[in-house]
Amino acid sequence: MMKKLSYLLIVVGLCIVGYAVWEIIDTKMQTSQSLNEAKAMVESPPNKEVYKEEDGTFKPPIGEAVGILQIPKLKADLPIVEGTDPDDLEKGVGHYKGSYYPNENGQIVLSGHRDTVFRKAGELEIGDTLKIALPYGSFEYEITDTKIVEADDLSIITLQNETEELLLTTCYPFSYVGNAPQRYIIYAKKKVV
Repeated sequence: MMKKLSYLLIVVGLCIVGYAVWEIIDTKMQTSQSLNEAKAMVESPPNKEVYKEEDGTFKPPIGEAVGILQIPKLKADLPIVEGTDPDDLEKGVGHYKGSYYPNENGQIVLSGHRDTVFRKAGELEIGDTLKIALPYGSFEYEITDTKIVEADDLSIITLQNETEELLLTTCYPFSYVGNAPQRYIIYAKKKVV
């Protein structure tokens, strides 16, 4: 009886490890595909009219790869995908629906998983540069502050439209296993060139 139980536990353990490995590989494949789609969109001639609404705002469809978040210090090019649902975040950095895009004079909110796209976000420091490449141009931001908040604290997402600011959000602590109790927030302001 104990021998059968031991074998059963080994099989269950192997299944869990196999599933975790598959999830990591699947996420990397989806992120890579999204990055290729985003590069094709960004590298084509600048197009101010793609996904443009009547009010002049940039409104891509949910789940669409629309741009690239470049983090020079980390040597990272990450696809920006419209939406922050689990399926969207498996493809890359999610743009929070209802937040703004560059040149729309509001709060731009980008979110990503701490164990995939924002794995090294804790290495970023005040003064580091973040770049966003979209079909209608490239934009640079400088990190001005970081903050740790509780997971249910939504006060940082104001969706204000008075000043352009970029927020990166991810779960915290970075090494936590399971649903992390906090969020790590990176604030950045647009660089004037």
